Amino acid sequence: MKKIKKRGAIYGVIALLLCVAVYLNWSYIDAPEDLLVAEQTDPEDTAASAQGAADGTDYFAASRLTREQARDEAVSTLKELSESEEADQTAKDEAAAQISALAEDSVAEANIESLIRAKGYEDAVVMIGDDSVNAVVAPPEGGLQAEDVTVIKDIIISETGMSAGQIKIVEAA
Repeated sequence: MKKIKKRGAIYGVIALLLCVAVYLNWSYIDAPEDLLVAEQTDPEDTAASAQGAADGTDYFAASRLTREQARDEAVSTLKELSESEEADQTAKDEAAAQISALAEDSVAEANIESLIRAKGYEDAVVMIGDDSVNAVVAPPEGGLQAEDVTVIKDIIISETGMSAGQIKIVEAA
């Protein structure tokens, strides 16, 4: 009985840590003003990025960095759990599976971002969650049109297997 409670607590901690990592990633990707408040970007660069497309890459670079830092933190916590002598084998196996899933998501995000750039868009940052994909795309001149959204969704669907309803595409400001 005690072992079952311990296992449940371990699974709960794993789930909580993953939720925190996803939330942190989402909050940084959604609001570039938060990056400014956290002093992760230079205010002059942020103002310049609104004026010129070349400087808009600062937002994308900062978003990728934040995403990777949160993912690295989650992986580190999962590694500690998988190497813990107190954890049972099931918890260790689950932690290893989650580390593998995070690595697969990281590779898929990089592939999607590369494919979006290959289609002629200046830049993009992609976040893959358990049941959704969020993409922030630097819009072409004139903004994202319906055909742009279709092209980007097709790329994401082909790389992740998710349905169109699970995909959210946001135009970077």
